[in-house]
Amino acid sequence: MADLVVQRPEGLYCPPGDFYIDPWRPVPRAVITHAHSDHARMGHGHYLAAQPAEGVLRTRLGEINLQTLAYGERIVHNGVALSLHPAGHVLGSAQVRLEHGGAVWVASGDYKVAPDKTCAAFEPVKCDVFITESTFGLPIYRWCADDDIFADINGWWGRNVVAGRASVLTCYSFGKAQRILSGVDSSIGPIIVHGAVELLNRAYRAAGVELPHTQMVTDIKVKADIKRALVICPPSAAASPWMRRFGDAQTAFASGWMQLRGARRRGGYDRGFVLSDHADWPGLMSAIGATGAQRIIVTHGSVPVMVRYLSEQGLQAEGFDTEYGGDAVEADVDTPGTA
Repeated sequence: MADLVVQRPEGLYCPPGDFYIDPWRPVPRAVITHAHSDHARMGHGHYLAAQPAEGVLRTRLGEINLQTLAYGERIVHNGVALSLHPAGHVLGSAQVRLEHGGAVWVASGDYKVAPDKTCAAFEPVKCDVFITESTFGLPIYRWCADDDIFADINGWWGRNVVAGRASVLTCYSFGKAQRILSGVDSSIGPIIVHGAVELLNRAYRAAGVELPHTQMVTDIKVKADIKRALVICPPSAAASPWMRRFGDAQTAFASGWMQLRGARRRGGYDRGFVLSDHADWPGLMSAIGATGAQRIIVTHGSVPVMVRYLSEQGLQAEGFDTEYGGDAVEADVDTPGTA
């Protein structure tokens, strides 16, 4: 039986359906798993995505020819039954389920299994073949509970308030920023966000996601309030003149990469918080097991390690080469209004 998804120079291609999943070069028809810039790119003729992703996709890509599906809604295109299912990664993220000729394939996109108040929870989907990400596909990556991470962030922020200095927490503008906002204690002080974060906050709020009150730095009228503030911004802003407004601030970076010793020092941050929107090693293994798939195709990340491990568990495992960035730092250059 022919494969339902194959590699092409443009991206992952479904031959019977004649469409691509998260292509990295312009194509006539693209199914988009989520709106991060390495998966949702400009130039496609037609976009298909989960309905909750509409706002963030239009914020990032502008006016595109976009069709949306509710989670679980099924359509048939060129004989291929297609539906989208929650991936738990960011708002609107989806796994792509394909059924044709008696075979079921699922392409995961990026996903996490940890709970997140800002997006629909990951939904295991039974299939014959599962295409999985492997951004943190090494046994060393094991995340702590969110409650512990947010308590750590709140404690750091509170100590900085007592010391009279701003707390600048850098993270990705889309997904990570909103997850942090949903978990911090807004009673500690004002929350200031960078323009790149605020644009995505608006899309989240429009989709019904509750976030605490946030302000732009230009909204702050009392200088002392800046010294009490938690500042959420993309990493690119931390190295820009924008940072001068906060004086002798403490800086931190929230990322799964902070699990590794030395990562914080290499980044030049005062603190590192281990918080990722991707599955850790146990999460990846539990998600793969829940699909019941006997054939696993591993993409972007620790591909050789996971292929070897899964093969040792008796599964048919192989890898796909992709151009996705995984948990790499976004420069936010594709988001307008970032001043």
